[in-house]
Amino acid sequence: MKTLPKLNCVGLAVVALSTGVYHAQAKQPNIVVILADDMGYSDIGCYGGEIETPNIDRLARNGIRYKQFYNCARSCPSRASLLTGIYPHQAGMGWMAAADLQLPPYQGYLNRNCVTIAEVLKSAGYETYMSGKWHVSSDRQNEGNVLDNWPNQRGFDEFYGIVDGAANYFKTIVNVNNDRMPSPDDGSFYFTHAISDHAVDFIAEHPFAEKPLFLYVAYTAPHWPLHALQRDIDKYVERYKVGWDVLRRERFERQKAMGLFPSTAVLSPRDERVPAWDSLSPEEQKEFVMRMAIYAAQIDAMDQGIGRIVTGLAERGELDNTLILFMSDNGACAEFTSRGKRIAVDGKEDTYESYRINWANLSSTPYREYKHYTNEGGIASPLVVHYPNGINKALKNKFVDEYGHFTDVMATCVDLSGAAYPEIYNGYQITPMQGVSLAPNFRGERTKRTVTYWEHEANIGLRDGKWKIVTRTHEGEEFDPHSVELYDMEADPTEMNNLAGDDPGRVAEMYARWEAWARETGVFPLDTRMYGVRQQQYQRDHINGEFDENFGGWNVIRSPKSGVVFSIDTVNTVSGGKTARVDIEGIGGRPLDAHLKWVFVTAAENNTASVSFQGRSSAQTTILVRLEEIGNKNGRVFEKHVVLGKGISQPVFDGIPLPAKGRYQLLLLFGGSEKSTCWIDDVRLRVD
Repeated sequence: MKTLPKLNCVGLAVVALSTGVYHAQAKQPNIVVILADDMGYSDIGCYGGEIETPNIDRLARNGIRYKQFYNCARSCPSRASLLTGIYPHQAGMGWMAAADLQLPPYQGYLNRNCVTIAEVLKSAGYETYMSGKWHVSSDRQNEGNVLDNWPNQRGFDEFYGIVDGAANYFKTIVNVNNDRMPSPDDGSFYFTHAISDHAVDFIAEHPFAEKPLFLYVAYTAPHWPLHALQRDIDKYVERYKVGWDVLRRERFERQKAMGLFPSTAVLSPRDERVPAWDSLSPEEQKEFVMRMAIYAAQIDAMDQGIGRIVTGLAERGELDNTLILFMSDNGACAEFTSRGKRIAVDGKEDTYESYRINWANLSSTPYREYKHYTNEGGIASPLVVHYPNGINKALKNKFVDEYGHFTDVMATCVDLSGAAYPEIYNGYQITPMQGVSLAPNFRGERTKRTVTYWEHEANIGLRDGKWKIVTRTHEGEEFDPHSVELYDMEADPTEMNNLAGDDPGRVAEMYARWEAWARETGVFPLDTRMYGVRQQQYQRDHINGEFDENFGGWNVIRSPKSGVVFSIDTVNTVSGGKTARVDIEGIGGRPLDAHLKWVFVTAAENNTASVSFQGRSSAQTTILVRLEEIGNKNGRVFEKHVVLGKGISQPVFDGIPLPAKGRYQLLLLFGGSEKSTCWIDDVRLRVD
């Protein structure tokens, strides 16, 4: 498999950032950052798991492992922090890419006050590559092919993967740099292997004699959907028939035996929402065995690819001079997903299932909680570091007792590469790095660690030395500062003994520090609304009516027989910099065959809607404006013909009654027998 020709990149000799000049030095390490997706703390072998991960385990045996290394509790925030070296809110990714919450810390895509590792390392002469999942650009902008925050625009010379948050493993739309295309449809495609293939190709084609390599490999494995190759699934079916209760105990015993936890550590109880394995019927056990077997197979496939990446570096003679970091973006995923053409658990492409809280509780061993939350089960990640030229050989196969955080990855890359981290980049003031270099740990020394902070969906945390405060806030509830818990993480690494009642002064002092950080960072107001609620409100209240995000958020429907073509016009605009252009060939197509559709949800009864837009046409053209309740065959609540001419029309329709709460769609329908070009802009939807 050949990659596309390389984009132009900065040479090694003398490279400038906005803040200064760096003279490249010999023997800069190559850097490979490998990220798993939704993988629990204890899933891989070198952290106590029974899943076969010989290649990751080999990196651990020949490198070091961190007992405590922290992510940011969820995919988008963790990826933003990893890539930029600052806290998610500082990078604009305090929540997820699904909605712009109209606050800079929660805009849902990387802002311009941060730089990525790729942007920084290019200043030190590195050529930069990415293979895998991006997920730090707006979902709506991705849908509209707005490229501003895609990998090539944020420092990567080459990119293969997806910009979105999840994908079908057997059939999806992939990016090759800024081009999007369907994956091969010949039965050979499996996304995890494709990510590995392209990473290996990048290594094979990289000119190591001329410049060092930075490679970011961001797998989607083992994130849902449960999709895996049958040969890998078959390896695990028998193994999981013993159930989660036995396996949790076995994992914990292995963790203690390898020195990951002291003998005094306590295994958290099975989650009360998870039944005892022996209480399940044989049919239920069979189904859950398959869920975990597929999940394990996904990790197995990722490990196979990591083995090929390591082999590729060794074949180029670069393994010893390469820093490899392996980690996971959040804790185990307890999310419930069940959809697809078939509701079945067999790992095939027409299913869309998750492994559920039942097995996530195993993956979190020995911790409590999961992805979303700031208890250890949500934020603890394995970190395996392999760097033969940079790690003291006496530390080989040892654990690091000092904890680290995703923000440290940038600081470590800057430290080891000799790159200059900028104060100004492309004219923007850059937020200073928030992490510390982990390089002292590679020598058996302490880092300059201070205090580490968390917030995600009003789940907060602060770690200062051995002390940690944490809260768990349920969806839809108000955050309660009196719910803060206190743990001594050295004596009680699994958070079993809440000391808040014994030391209220410490709790108050640590919470005050957290709140000061939160106010400075823009964390407030805390928001505990469910994912869908936030997404629906954004879609309803912030319609992409000025087409700034091209057709992002719109369903653009056209059949060939309609004779209608939709595009974005940046020259002949009605209002602002972009306008929707509709070319009508005049072949008599029905309006239903070509339309723009905006779907929105109302959460209350007896709402009213108001719709308006601006439009003009090269010739007199009639379009149809319609509002419908989805799923109701008698659900048409409004319809009006609008005639556009050469002058700008501004139709306004107020007070349209919406009979019930639920899903609606606004449609602008085009067609007919007259040839013309229409321009539509400033579409507004208000629901009261």
